[in-house]
Amino acid sequence: MEKKYNPEKVELKWQKYWAENNLHKTGSEPDKKKFYCLEMFPYPSGKIHMGHVRNYAIGDVIARYKKMRGFNVLHPMGWDAFGLPAENAAINQGVHPAKWTYDNIDYMKNQLNRMGLSYDWEREVLTCSPEYYKWNQWFFLKMYEKGLAYRKSSFVNWCPSCATVLANEQVIDSKCWRCDSIVVQKELEQWFLKITHYAEELLQACDSLKGWPESVVLMQKNWIGKSEGLETDFAIDGMDEKIRIFTTRADTLFGATFVCLAPGHELSEKLVTDKEALEKVKEHYGKMEQKVGLFTGHYAINPVNGEKIPIYVANFVLMEYGTGAIMSVPAHDQRDFDFAKQYGLPIKTVVVPEGKEKISLDEAYEEDGVLVDSGEFTGLKSAEARVAIAKSLEEKGLGKRVVNYRLRDWGISRQRYWGTPIPIIYCDKCGTVPVPEADLPVILPENVKFKGTGGSPLKELEDFINVNCPKCGGRAKRETDTMDTFVDSSWYFFRYCMPKDDIDLTSRPPEFDYWMPVDQYIGGVEHAVLHLLYSRFFTRVMRDLGLTDLSEPFENLLTQGMVCKETLKCPEHGWLLPEEVKDGKCIKCGSAVESGRVEKMSKSKKNVVDPDHLINKYGADTARLFSLFAAPPEKDLEWSDKGVEGTYRFLHRVWNIVYQNLEKLKEAKGTEPDMNALLRKTHQTIKRVTNDIEREYHFNTAIAAMMELVNEISSFKPKSDKDWGTFRFAVETVLLLLSPFSPHIAEELWETLGNSPSIFNKPWPSWDEEIAKEEEIELVIQVNGKVRAKLMIPAGLPEEEIKQKALNEPKIKALTDEKPIKKIFVIRGRLLNIVI
Repeated sequence: MEKKYNPEKVELKWQKYWAENNLHKTGSEPDKKKFYCLEMFPYPSGKIHMGHVRNYAIGDVIARYKKMRGFNVLHPMGWDAFGLPAENAAINQGVHPAKWTYDNIDYMKNQLNRMGLSYDWEREVLTCSPEYYKWNQWFFLKMYEKGLAYRKSSFVNWCPSCATVLANEQVIDSKCWRCDSIVVQKELEQWFLKITHYAEELLQACDSLKGWPESVVLMQKNWIGKSEGLETDFAIDGMDEKIRIFTTRADTLFGATFVCLAPGHELSEKLVTDKEALEKVKEHYGKMEQKVGLFTGHYAINPVNGEKIPIYVANFVLMEYGTGAIMSVPAHDQRDFDFAKQYGLPIKTVVVPEGKEKISLDEAYEEDGVLVDSGEFTGLKSAEARVAIAKSLEEKGLGKRVVNYRLRDWGISRQRYWGTPIPIIYCDKCGTVPVPEADLPVILPENVKFKGTGGSPLKELEDFINVNCPKCGGRAKRETDTMDTFVDSSWYFFRYCMPKDDIDLTSRPPEFDYWMPVDQYIGGVEHAVLHLLYSRFFTRVMRDLGLTDLSEPFENLLTQGMVCKETLKCPEHGWLLPEEVKDGKCIKCGSAVESGRVEKMSKSKKNVVDPDHLINKYGADTARLFSLFAAPPEKDLEWSDKGVEGTYRFLHRVWNIVYQNLEKLKEAKGTEPDMNALLRKTHQTIKRVTNDIEREYHFNTAIAAMMELVNEISSFKPKSDKDWGTFRFAVETVLLLLSPFSPHIAEELWETLGNSPSIFNKPWPSWDEEIAKEEEIELVIQVNGKVRAKLMIPAGLPEEEIKQKALNEPKIKALTDEKPIKKIFVIRGRLLNIVI
């Protein structure tokens, strides 16, 4: 054994051993209880960042721990490999997207292996491979057969910079989620997947997601956005046409002073004669921060009072919600209020707060209240009026109560190259013709030229476009759009269940029944709507195709926090990397550097740490352990160089304990441990670490418990053979507990002690409750200085636990119930005083 701990040497040795011995290969043990642990797969952008390190370290600890607990573990990894950055690289650097992608995958895969992650690479998924995207196309055809895939002309979110369509979920504050360009509206023929078919089921099932963070479940519910309301018709004066509107506020119908149509509504074209003016409204479609309207010259008749009100075309009315037309009640909707003020339209109050006769018209009153100036419904409360007015219109045949959803069908057409070709052919004679299943996959051709002018180069590839119609054999053309890359990630977790070269979805794979659902899914909260909702949708489609009985793909979801670091800024050179600062000064110019806020690591602000540099300097075990120790996994992690150094020193301490006592430790092999304080502490630590991992993966407190045990070991002075037996038992326990977190050093020291590798073939240690039991002491509890109760508690209990036990004591509960507690003092663990 070397005197000094050499992380690189140790880690490379054991990574080689694991690879040569297929230690991470998924077991084929169908009678064994399974555990499927999955981190969201990355886009192969070129290099991993510290967010990846944290995410994958979390998953690796869980996977290794569950394996040691006796589970048959599936822990795979792959690459979300299609996407715009590869295409942009082709345009900017002259590198083919395939080469750029595969080169990046090779580099990042080496980085992941250098972290010592226990992935079964035999199940690696590359979404850009024909073997994978063939099944994207197969799913599309199956959905097309069932009416769940369809094509229509619609206004879409268009990113001029990326030259492609964006889903609603990919537009953030009117900007492209990827490049921050302002998104505009464009009318195109697009392919859609009918996710709205499952809207109610997706919504109702949110309540069954017990293992998901409440915030994520709420985001899913809000995005689906169920609203119950009324559909009613406003007749157009002087025409045999009606405008159907949807409203959730039937109680405000008497206050409608104008009607607004979406620019893409069929009646907009009919009613507006000035087509140039209409085009200008279309240009601003969906831009909520700027209201743009156009009077059509026509009037609608309010069905509840017969009033004639003007009809406008307005950019803020969306075709994708309700009917594409709204009644506008400016007194009770702020958006309508702003529009009415801008265009000089009347504002009529029909709802006031209870006990008031009127309201200020400085802004819209949007709350419920009591109806005024509403005919026979005047005096009713809003909730009662909504029911009464809807019922009245239904009885007269003028409306009906309906349910609407904010969720829109998923537009998957992308006018780019690097994606899954949509398997559709257009024939002048036969129309839209799906590619026969036998002809899948439709291969994405590689002999393309990138001009950098936007759009897909597939449109210029005659060999790809021109085909024979599968129905009539005549001349036809292929669809040149490719699929949204979120299709790729909507079912990849099923793909991992099968061996790499063994995939056939035409019959139900038995592996789906064994491995699914994913027991623990791990990823960023930024995917709370997009990826997770689409995955839930795809799972239901697969269920209805008979491929699974499941409706939900992920049993438990952990959304890890961000990795954050302070920013550093030079007045002359702007943002600086940490290595560009020495002694508080910029190394480029010597100016004093300003330390900014602690915020998410980002390349733009240079507050980043290179994982390669970190691992080369400290080792993968230190990088993993620090990322898990610095904060609970669901919280943001604040980067600390001192924290990294401290973690590195801790691993050195563990190494030194073995090195300095090696001969005695070897001699003690097989010696029964003696009952003493170290043995008790060891069993207590096993219990604490196990419970912390099982209890919402509190890795930080689990590591803290291991550090406490190492302190006890360091101060323990063995005096007999049995003492050395206890010492060895404690050291081996530390290595077993540490192994999922820092696997390389644990393997090395385990072998050094004379044990056969691998430590991961050993079971997770168990504790003896009797040995772990603390000696008990009496806790005296005072309230405002007077003794009110006495309680027996374990010696050495942490202060917070002492406080909790005291507050839960029935006598104390009765005295402090509903009274604010000013302070709680704990004195030497034996006396507690509550000040109220």
